[in-house]
Amino acid sequence: MPSRFFPTPQDVETAFYEALERGDVEAMMEVWAEDDDIVCVHPAGPRLAGQDQVRAGWVAALAGGRAMRVHVSHEIRMAGTLVAVHSVHESFLVEGESSPRGPVIATNIYLRTPSGWRMAVHHASPMAGAMASPPSDDAAKLLH
Repeated sequence: MPSRFFPTPQDVETAFYEALERGDVEAMMEVWAEDDDIVCVHPAGPRLAGQDQVRAGWVAALAGGRAMRVHVSHEIRMAGTLVAVHSVHESFLVEGESSPRGPVIATNIYLRTPSGWRMAVHHASPMAGAMASPPSDDAAKLLH
């Protein structure tokens, strides 16, 4: 049984980015669903599926031990009773570097489980071209 209960998808997302900033693999894995169907794709990386591969991916990604700040912006959130999807832009300021890395587009998918909300998918991709303006609340939303 997980030691933390996340009552909302936003609580999971906050814990995810806090763990990323701290470089804390154990805290990172605590946000993930206890399921072998979880999926993680780091920017320009392969698809990692299941607990073992996802953990190994985060161990490798966080191995540098350099502190970083993550700025999340351009959030688009869709939520249902059992599933929530967040699309965000991520920028990273790594200790010792003068300019931020990124931006990266990330899609985070959360599932409501008996032990609270948990991450099921994190897919991050480098952003091509200039960062677009966030959509206005008045803009029509198209589904395809």
